[in-house]
Order: sequence, then structure tokens, then C-alpha cells
Amino acid sequence: MIIAALAAVASCQKPEVEIPSPVVPQDPQEELIPMNFSLDVQTKVSDTYFDYGDQVGIYVVRHEDYNWGDPYLYDNNNVYDNVCHTYDWNGWSFGEMYWQDKHTPCDFYCYYPYADYVSGVHSYYFTVSSDQSSQENYKRSDFVWGKAHMVYPTSERIDIQTNHVMSNAVIYLRPGDGFTAEAFQSADISVRLCNLMCHSYVNLSSGNVTATDYTESVYPYKEGDRYRAVVVPQTVPEGSELIVVTVNGTEYAFKRGFTFEPGRQHKFTINVNKTGSGVNVGVGGWEEDDWDNGGDAE
Repeated sequence: MIIAALAAVASCQKPEVEIPSPVVPQDPQEELIPMNFSLDVQTKVSDTYFDYGDQVGIYVVRHEDYNWGDPYLYDNNNVYDNVCHTYDWNGWSFGEMYWQDKHTPCDFYCYYPYADYVSGVHSYYFTVSSDQSSQENYKRSDFVWGKAHMVYPTSERIDIQTNHVMSNAVIYLRPGDGFTAEAFQSADISVRLCNLMCHSYVNLSSGNVTATDYTESVYPYKEGDRYRAVVVPQTVPEGSELIVVTVNGTEYAFKRGFTFEPGRQHKFTINVNKTGSGVNVGVGGWEEDDWDNGGDAE
């Protein structure tokens, strides 16, 4: 009883212990450097600017343990995987992306147009529209790719230079012998490019494009006095129909092999000459070529 009484007295004299409030850890992002980007808007095939609502995808790969060469871009589990950024009235909305530390460089890969699902970063399946007669279909056939190599952590903007990976065909029609300008303008005229593969595999690590699958016709977008089409880089075999011009229901084909090169715009000037049996089509030189690539269509 005495021991119990002493214990009770001791417990009454023991001061109360204050339970500390839980410590809220500091947000690690406050210590990290945010990533800021600048995209060159002079690189779209369709325009010299990005349009409202355009979206790009960005991958980020660390250079740690890869000092001997480029790091490998994986389908997933990179530093950042296929992060979507949108262009609006205020410019690019990039969301929250941060450097993992203050000393490890990274590689940045950017592509347009953005896709929710990428089948594989080294073999991304992409299709240009065979019917590009509308501006919408023409623009969504465009594909640009860019890379910023071995960038060290910085608060400055990261400049990602994007480039065309597809080819662009620009076709001009001109009235030739036997046509007045008025008659030519009032004629029912259509144009198509033939024997082209519209499907491709794009390597998002290198920007290389491989044409695949079957061939079909591509109907270009009429823009003022010219026709424009985005074409997967490829070689059309010699003797194939390359361009078909239809004038008032009659078709005339220009047959020739040709190589569409990535990132290059090829200019075709079609001179339509009326002959005794119909129309004769000649082709002028390509843009930037130093020789005449002309010929006749029958």
C-alpha cells in the first residue's frame, strides 16, 4: 500500500509531455530547377507558326553513366515520357517539369503532332492523309521532330530546334500553248500525286523515317495558285506515274521516277499545252536544283 501511494504521488507530480505536431516535409520541387522550353516555330511545313491548340510531345533522358555516348531512349521509364504541351493564346503551356538535380545533363526529344499512345519510340507508326484536299487534313499530315543534346541543368530556356521529317510537294499549274489564261482558269482542273506510300515508321530517337505498306494516290491541298502535299520520304520507281493532271475530265500523266527527300520542299511547275489530241504536260526544274528536270506527259 505504501509503494502504491508513493507511485500515485509521483504520477501527480510528473509534468505533462507536449506531443509535437507532425513535421510537413518540404516539397522537393522547391529545391529543383524547373525546365523551360523554347520551340522554333519556323519549322512547320504548313505554316510559319504554330496554331492555337497544337500539341507536342517531349521525352527527357539523363546523361548519367552515358558519358561515352548518347543515352538510350526507352518507350517508358525515362526521366519524362511523352509529356504533352499545348500552344494557346499565351504561348506554350509546358506544365511542371523539373531537373532531377543541379549537375546531370539530359537529352530532350520533341515531336509534333502529339499522340496519346506511341507504339514504340524507335518505330512510331505515323500516316499522312491520302486526301489532303482540306486544310485540316493537310496540316495534320505534317510531322516535325527535334532534339536538344546534352543540356546541363539551367533556369534558362532550352532551345529545341525542330525539323521536318517528311517531304513537301508544291505544284504550280500554268497555261501553255493553246490555252488562254481565262479559259485555263475556268476549266475544271484537279491534281493528284500517284504511287506514294502514305504510311511510315518514325524513329523518335533519331528522326529517321521509313516508308511502308501499299501505295496510293495523294490529293493535295489547293492554296491560292498552288497545290501542296506532305509526302513520306521515298523513291518512286522509274516509269511510274508521278503526277496526274485532270483537265475537264481528261487525265494526262507525267511518268518519272523521283526521290522525295526528308525536310525538303520540291517544286513542280506544270505547263499545260493544248495539242491536237488533248493536253501536253511539261515539268520544270525542282526548287534548288541546278538542272532542268523537264519532260513530256502523254
